[in-house]
Amino acid sequence: MPELPEVETIARGLAATIVGKRIARVDVRLKKMAPAPPGVRWSSVVGERVIGIGRRAKYAVLTLESGRALVTSLRMTGRLVVQRPHETDYPGTHVVLGFDDGSRLSFADVRTFGRMRLVLPGEPWDAELGVEPLSTGFTPEAFIGMLRGRTTPIKALLLDQRRVAGIGNIYACEALWEARIRPSRPSRALTKPAIRRLHNAIVDVLERALDLRGTSVDDYVDAEGLRGGFQNALAVYGRLGEPCLRCGAPIVRTVLAQRGTWWCRACQR
Repeated sequence: MPELPEVETIARGLAATIVGKRIARVDVRLKKMAPAPPGVRWSSVVGERVIGIGRRAKYAVLTLESGRALVTSLRMTGRLVVQRPHETDYPGTHVVLGFDDGSRLSFADVRTFGRMRLVLPGEPWDAELGVEPLSTGFTPEAFIGMLRGRTTPIKALLLDQRRVAGIGNIYACEALWEARIRPSRPSRALTKPAIRRLHNAIVDVLERALDLRGTSVDDYVDAEGLRGGFQNALAVYGRLGEPCLRCGAPIVRTVLAQRGTWWCRACQR
């Protein structure tokens, strides 16, 4: 599932290619993937100009000149790809935004788990999402307060989008390895130095993944249809049985909070 670095990379690619373009047509081929608000038709966005592209947690956000927004969750296998006028449809395309210059944005998802929502101005669609880990609000002190008294395993807490928004399984595993912390350790059991170490690891891992345009271990591609590069820099995720890059012990895989978890028994304490 695309996480913060992947969605941010997609958003940056879209910002460079479709901001300023006017929507000329909307083609929703699978209604469950693009539910419109009650009493509102998708055709109402025809004629609107895209004035901004951003990201919130794992959502790509296209802002329209009316103040409405198109909020897209890619889920497991969703893709947002910009196509030229004469290119054939991207495989698995279910929603198309056609622009005034003939180009189009294709929302494709072979498993059809992804969703695109038309959000009205002022709608608090992200009210339950937590702090952005690359924002100024994600300080070591704020992170210490977030963990205080929590019995939740630290990896499960990192995956809770109500706490920290945008971290998924890949980057939780990688940050915990970098910080030398056992994924199942209760959050409240972490010392302040360990929490600060984990805070730094989260920021470091996410920034390095962004520099390499995300991780392509399954279906992720950016807005140009290109794969990321961070899969070549993974320390633990997907490396079952391979030697730890730090101590040489074999990487193990366990299940925590119903998610596969890769870590090193020897140096993650």
